[in-house]
Amino acid sequence: MTARPGFKRLRPKHQRLVLLVAALTVLGGASALALSTIGDTATYFYAPSDVLARAPEAGRAIRLGGLVERGSVVHAGALTRFRVTDNAHEVAVTYTGIVPDLFREGQGVITEGRFTAGGAFVADTVLAKHDEKYMPPEVAGSLHKVGRVG
Repeated sequence: MTARPGFKRLRPKHQRLVLLVAALTVLGGASALALSTIGDTATYFYAPSDVLARAPEAGRAIRLGGLVERGSVVHAGALTRFRVTDNAHEVAVTYTGIVPDLFREGQGVITEGRFTAGGAFVADTVLAKHDEKYMPPEVAGSLHKVGRVG
């Protein structure tokens, strides 16, 4: 087979450049795919004030954090109802299951779950703080943001 007229073999310097461009293109495509996948499955953190300002769509998995409002915990068998507050606003939460031993009124909590079409928050998981000085960073940040630390 004869070479086409005017077609020259690439110099080693140009070969490396072509390989570099191809590698960067593949890396960019893989990064874009990974970021789009993470974006679809990420669980976002909300404080009660955030929920009031921009309510997440029904069925979307989120983390809701704040303090367990004093006087709001009601146990009915495996069902627990309580309110999460950032001392500015509250969100009612329903959870079916056993709450952590350290779950108490006035303590920091992060719940993972979804809002229903009717606006109720149903938690799949309840995470409580584990000692007297610890508060989940997201909760502490949201409380500082509204200027009302527990």
